Amino acid sequence: MKKLFLSIIPVLFVISGFCQGLQQVKVDSDVTVSLFPGYQKKDTLSQTTYTANALNGYMVVIRQANAKGNTPLKKASDLNKVLKTYVKGIQAESYNSVAENVRDTTVGQLKAKVFTLKIDNGGDITLRDFLLLYTQDVTYTFEYVYSSNTIDFSKKEGKAFFSSVRLGQDVTWTDQYQSRATGMSSTTRIAIFGGGALVLILVIILVSRKKKPALG
Repeated sequence: MKKLFLSIIPVLFVISGFCQGLQQVKVDSDVTVSLFPGYQKKDTLSQTTYTANALNGYMVVIRQANAKGNTPLKKASDLNKVLKTYVKGIQAESYNSVAENVRDTTVGQLKAKVFTLKIDNGGDITLRDFLLLYTQDVTYTFEYVYSSNTIDFSKKEGKAFFSSVRLGQDVTWTDQYQSRATGMSSTTRIAIFGGGALVLILVIILVSRKKKPALG
């Protein structure tokens, strides 16, 4: 009976925590997220950090202003390269860590990267779930940290945290890169293939003329 009671306690805490609800926090004029009450905010010269304790882990939100004069990204593939670089950089900061389940997602119209950083502490495993958002002016990092021992309950908190990220109505894909073109434009294709067809016709005409027998 005692073991059953102890196993129910974590479930009761989770239910109680979600009943309290998450508090919506305005990161800036473009982004909001929900954190547990009692969160801490720290401002530096170009970075704002929010931290909040959760029932089975803790949450971190980092708003990092990009360098002034940052070169605009031209297309989605450039954005993907930037996000991959961020993933590698985060992994490099933690000893004996592995980035797992690296994949693409979207938040509103923005493309984002999500992954889990698995850190082996010599017995205990720390898991850090990330959501990375990059815009021309600002990079946003959303992180939920927890132990592998509480993974069943932590995943619920993490899901509520990440799904609470909201963007302003004015935020569009153009805040990330300049063009959605993935190849030649339709006008270019018509010009190239149309020109090729014309050359082919001229070649056929010339060859046909040479094959005609001479009169007389």
